[in-house]
Amino acid sequence: MITAGFLDQLSRFSLIVHKRVTSNYAGSRRSITQGKGIMFKDHRMYAPGDDFRSIDWKLFARTDDLYIKNFEEDRNIIVHVIIDNSASMNFGSSNMTKFDYASMIGIGFAYLSLRENGKFQFATFSDQLTVFSSKKSRSQIMVMIDYLNDLKKGKESDFKDCMMKYRKFIQSRSLVIIISDFMYDIEQIKVPLYLFGGHNIKLVQVLDPLEVDLKGIEGDYNLQDLETNQTFRTYISPKLKNNYKNKLHEHNSKIKNVCNKLGVDFYTIQTNKNIFDSFYEVLK
Repeated sequence: MITAGFLDQLSRFSLIVHKRVTSNYAGSRRSITQGKGIMFKDHRMYAPGDDFRSIDWKLFARTDDLYIKNFEEDRNIIVHVIIDNSASMNFGSSNMTKFDYASMIGIGFAYLSLRENGKFQFATFSDQLTVFSSKKSRSQIMVMIDYLNDLKKGKESDFKDCMMKYRKFIQSRSLVIIISDFMYDIEQIKVPLYLFGGHNIKLVQVLDPLEVDLKGIEGDYNLQDLETNQTFRTYISPKLKNNYKNKLHEHNSKIKNVCNKLGVDFYTIQTNKNIFDSFYEVLK
């Protein structure tokens, strides 16, 4: 359950990350850069080490002096927060499910964006994509909390299809944050990431500590697949636990390799980690 008290904590936390957020992700600020840009600003004298392609040769022809063109680059970006609400995200060995934790991270990014006059777009997905109608208002955060608390968990995820559908909502320069357990085939993950190329993409994998190491679980168990509702009986031995950990590590390594090739940031966070430590890790 997500409560409004989380926002009070986040408000205090935002003071810590204020400079990091405003300089990297959200807000109405502009920055002065050399070379390519959007709007011409002014000139300055050429200095050793400057990109010679930025020299104003027409001005040189008139003055015999080397000047660099300064441009004003628009740093406004839209923050897109996409959260997995499939049945597997409803798992939690404590009082917080993976979906609750993912929602807190997602709301946090939306909240920090609003504090800096930024724009955000919010969506959830499982077998279908649902795009939340976002408004530039602090009260909208409370509406989002109610929406997420009341949201019924979906069925089995169709990550690739949902991300392909969401692509049309990403028009201008954007920060795209996708929060899920990412228990999909690697090809399901790879294709959308290629389509999102040119934007700042962050994948935040949220896992419960129990599903990471199976600590304290051994013996006969009836296990139920949360997405298909299929139940099967198995004996959990030390060998099976070790094989399971290796498979999980192999799966995450494949995701990391794809992300590294495409310049995408990938984070794995467990739900027993302090939420603000998780924010700081993703914002670094």
